[in-house]
Amino acid sequence: MFNTLPTAALTVLDWQWPDYAPFAADLLQRQITPSTLATFMEDWTRFSDLVTEASSRMYVATTLDTADEAAEKRYLNFYQTIYPELARLNNTLNQRLVDSGLHPADYEIPLRAMRSRIALFREENLPIISQLTELTSQYDKIRGAQTIQWDGAETTLEQMKPVFMQPDRARREQAFWRIHERQMQDKPALNALWAQMFTLRQQMARNAGFANFLEYTWQDFGRFDYTLAQVQEFHQAIADVVVPAVRRLNVRLQARLGVETLRQWDVSAEVPGREPLKPFQSGAELEAVTATIFNGVDPELGRYFQTMRDEKLLDLENYKGKAPGGYCTDYPVIQRPFIFMNAVGVHDDVQTMLHEAGHAFHAFESAAQPYLGMRHAPIEFCEVASMSMELLAAPGLARSQGGFYSEAEAARARIEHLEGMLVFWPYMAVVDSFQQWAYTSGEAALDAAACDAQWTALWHRFKQGVDYTGLESWVANGWQRKLHIYTVPLYYVEYGIALLGAAQVWDNSLRDPAQALAAYRRGLRLGNTAALPALFEAAGARLAFDAATLGRMVALIEETIESLEAVAGS
Repeated sequence: MFNTLPTAALTVLDWQWPDYAPFAADLLQRQITPSTLATFMEDWTRFSDLVTEASSRMYVATTLDTADEAAEKRYLNFYQTIYPELARLNNTLNQRLVDSGLHPADYEIPLRAMRSRIALFREENLPIISQLTELTSQYDKIRGAQTIQWDGAETTLEQMKPVFMQPDRARREQAFWRIHERQMQDKPALNALWAQMFTLRQQMARNAGFANFLEYTWQDFGRFDYTLAQVQEFHQAIADVVVPAVRRLNVRLQARLGVETLRQWDVSAEVPGREPLKPFQSGAELEAVTATIFNGVDPELGRYFQTMRDEKLLDLENYKGKAPGGYCTDYPVIQRPFIFMNAVGVHDDVQTMLHEAGHAFHAFESAAQPYLGMRHAPIEFCEVASMSMELLAAPGLARSQGGFYSEAEAARARIEHLEGMLVFWPYMAVVDSFQQWAYTSGEAALDAAACDAQWTALWHRFKQGVDYTGLESWVANGWQRKLHIYTVPLYYVEYGIALLGAAQVWDNSLRDPAQALAAYRRGLRLGNTAALPALFEAAGARLAFDAATLGRMVALIEETIESLEAVAGS
């Protein structure tokens, strides 16, 4: 039967469940015994890979053009008609494998996840998941359609990023208000969308026997190796250790800019007399130069990236109608990743490219794991893969190493990145704390005004050193600008945890680059065959939430910034 299974996901994009059903039926009638286990796992994996790649390609199409009604219809149809059948199938097969008492070698961790999914599965949640998928597409469409008139042309909000790096303060402020006014036009629609999403998510949790969506998601995301109390300890560590460091950054920036108070439109600005970094003019140039950087980090990683270039697995430039953000997905049938981003020619785009390539390298390295459930590591470690690559590739930013910049510009770029790490941890704490509050507050979070107030309180706790007088509506609306809150709920603390792991990988590389890179790749190759603490350990880091570990990394970042400033001339 499985000899007739297609080997190209592109050929099944318009399949309906009856096309898949014979293969599902074949798997369901199998007996799982020691002699049949390997063949069963191979065929189940082939089937799962085909469906997964087809759905990934459908999703990619909706993000490349949020106005493509045919792509949206195909993707939503998948989640309305095929996904429920697939979920039922996988729940049954998971249960049969668990009940058999058999499993392949190195399968203990995937089996743990299977048991968790069995416990979570509820038939009544399948249509809710389909509804949430449709609502997520609505969020992307609203955000993707946001443009303003600037310098006589229609401009996406992403394309406005370079304006905030320019020395003309009045122009930066004008851009800030123009963007804010445009975003506020969609506030009523996003309030309504949030209420729908929130209600459906809480219902999913109750259907599965949980008090709230936070508890449900904790298990759904497979957070087996740390607790909510540890995350809250991490938030406090950030408040104690990182927030003061960011205040110090802001004091220095205010002095360099020569302004009486630091305002939101100042935080990305270059000092007077110095032009913003302009690393590239086109997506093709971004692609070519980062290829050289990756070759310098490791020739094998360079070959991975060249494969993506050759096979057109990169879509980098921003344009009207493209969904916001950036991501890396993978196509398991062809064992290839795909990178999506919104480059507009600023250094942050370079960091995004390095970051998403780290995810891509993870996909290449773990592809050799043989069976479903063994390749995709916990998301906390997936982000270690991406964030570590930003740091490991940093020495290659200089033109002398094949990168984008002069030595002084490369130092500026590295300072920008390291400062961004410090700035990120408090922002992560705002996003994660807000979502914890939302899903444990009963019905309070259905009130958009209550959400505004909670976000504002958290913002002022963690985001200090900027004068927000008169910007109350901008601060309050921040939760609607964070796409994860709408599209990937409660997926954000992973970034903060991973950043602390990546900082440790980087610290190792400063002492022994070759050994640090070898450990990093060793961790990636494990896929999902080790528990989260063991994955961190394999990569040369420790899964940590404490102020002491965070403090050491903050001190290293600040010391490195100070040494780079001498090269940058700032």
